[in-house]
Order: sequence, then structure tokens, then C-alpha cells
Amino acid sequence: MFEARMDELRRRIGEAGFDVALITDDDAVYYLTGYYDYLHMEFGRPTILVVPRQGKALLVTPTIDSVVARTSARVDRVAPWNDGAGSEWREELPGAVKGAARVAIEPNHMPPIVRAYVDELVAKEKLADITPVIAAMRMIKSPQELQLARHAGEVAGAMMDAGRAAIGDGVPEFEVAIATSQAGTRKAAELLSSHYNDADMSPNTHFLQIMASGKDIIKTHHRASTRIMRRGEPVFLCFCGMTNFHRFKLGFDRTFWIGEISDPTQADLYEVAVESQKAALAVLKPGVTAESVHVAYVEVIQEAGFDYPFRCGRATGFSFLERPQLVAGDKTILQPGMVLAVDGSVATDTFRAQVGDSFIITDTGYEQITHHPKLVADMIL
Repeated sequence: MFEARMDELRRRIGEAGFDVALITDDDAVYYLTGYYDYLHMEFGRPTILVVPRQGKALLVTPTIDSVVARTSARVDRVAPWNDGAGSEWREELPGAVKGAARVAIEPNHMPPIVRAYVDELVAKEKLADITPVIAAMRMIKSPQELQLARHAGEVAGAMMDAGRAAIGDGVPEFEVAIATSQAGTRKAAELLSSHYNDADMSPNTHFLQIMASGKDIIKTHHRASTRIMRRGEPVFLCFCGMTNFHRFKLGFDRTFWIGEISDPTQADLYEVAVESQKAALAVLKPGVTAESVHVAYVEVIQEAGFDYPFRCGRATGFSFLERPQLVAGDKTILQPGMVLAVDGSVATDTFRAQVGDSFIITDTGYEQITHHPKLVADMIL
């Protein structure tokens, strides 16, 4: 899988007229080579994938991770560098770009320290953007990626079920987060053991639970806290960060109430959110533009008298945000094999409701890969 992607990238590099690409986005490096770690620039250590149009692919990565790199990276050569030794990660780059008429980089993903050095080596007019090339490759998922997406949906479902069961009057939010993390990890471990020969891939969830309850419900990306939930309050659960199975990401969220809905107007607002997602899904299919899905969603929300909302959704994969986005101005034509998170939402000054699921675009429509009830009656716990 990774070798085929590298071959395809070389072909596209040639078509674009580039001589060499310097790739620094963590997720793109994984997509192309199968190599990842959790340190990279967070610890001040660049990893750089060098892919020439013709010649051998090179991975420049810290010595501390060189054992993992040599084990997992599908590249021709690994060049480890050590802190304070020689010119560190800079050592290989002059030779990599020497004589190149066009050097492609990821301008928005290249760490500033690396970009500054590249600017010393390569004249501005010789630099080009490789991001659209890689983004186009990543839009249509392979059969292996679609399997990951479906399994990620199972992990997400286990987390949502556990979170729902943990919510209750007198329960602190962090207890819900513990329950969802345990359920997701166990489901991921089960799937890894049953379907994958990859003992190095961790099943553990590693993202702070997004949730909000009571008056905090309007805080979209609030993290689980010590707040005590009470009867009649709304509770929002979002797994857009925690659904990360075998590095494949999805979008998935729901809004609940504990015991009853103390403010009946919230149920009416929630119904608008559900209807806005339903309108988006009525449009979702191959051959339509990404923005047309967003338009259908917006119309429901604005016709109900609410403000223009955030984007309807986005593509996911090995990154949380990929192309296309379901938003005004994105005229990408949806194609089979894309994986998209599609939301429904509505927000006021005192309440917000959101429902979101992930879908695979098929030849005739879509396949839903996250599942949980949406009827108001089903969301009262």
C-alpha cells in the first residue's frame, strides 16, 4: 500500500514539473511511508521525507526514533540525526535539493525552523506547493483505508454507547471521559487483534474528551471537567478527536438530556439540528459539489431563524481535516471512496445542539459508518 502511494506521488511530481518534494506534515509522512511517532516538532525534532522525481526516497528523522523508522518506514534510506551532532537534520538537505529547478514543499505544514533553512538553500522562485498534489491523492480512500474507516466507526460507537451509559444526575463529567476512553480502547484492541497484524499500533485513545453540560453546552469544544451534571440538563458528546483508530479519524457527536428536558425550547432547537443534517444527507452523493451539501444544511438553519452556521462537514482520513470541506466555496465534486463527516447544528446564546456522523461516498449514494439514535425521545437518558 505505502509503496504504491510513493510510486503514485513520484508520477504526480513528474506531471507537475517538480524535481523533488520535501514533506514535513506528520500525517502525510505516515500516509506515504507508514512511519509515525508522537514527538516530532512538539519536542523540537523535525522529520523530513525527501521524495525525488527520480531516485531514492529519504527519511530524515531523529536518532531516538531510528529503530522505529527502520522497522516501519517504506523508504529507500533512513538518515538519523542527533541533537547537537554536526548540522543535525540539516545535513542531508543541501544534497537533496542540489541542482533541482523546482522544489515542492508544504508551505502551511512545514515547521518555521525548517522553512527558514530551506529558504537559505533554494531561491524563492524555485519553490512550489506540493500540498494540492498530496491532498488530491488522499481524497479517494483505498479499500484498506475504507476498512479502517468502518472499524473506526465501530470504535466510535463503543465510545458513544459507554458515554451515554455513564451520563447521569450527580455524575462528574470526567467520569464520562474515563468510560468512553476505556470502551474505545477495548474495542480498538479487539479489532486490532482480530483483523490486523500490527502489534506496534496502540489501541489506546489519546485525545481529551470533548463534552459540555448544563450552561457550558454553548462551549463547542469544552473538555470534560469536574463539573457535576444534573437532571434536566443537556449534555454534548463529541468524538471527532478520540475516534482515531489505526490513525484513521472520523467525526461523530450527539446531544443528550438527563432524565428530562427542563427547557422545552431546547427540544425544538435540537429538531432543527437534526433536520439540517437530514437536508445535507438528502444531497450527499457522488457527482455533486461539496458546497451544495453545505447549502442544503444552511437553508434549514436560516429558514428556522438562526444565524449562518459553521461548515456542514469535512473529509477525514489520517488527518482530522482533509479535502474537500462541506463549506461555501468548495466546488470539489464528491466521488466514491471519499470519507466525510456531516453535521447538523443550531446555536443560540444559551443553547446549542449538534448531531454528526461519518459516511463513505459510494457509487450511488453513501454508506453510514457511525450509528446512534437521533430522535428526541431517544436522547433523554
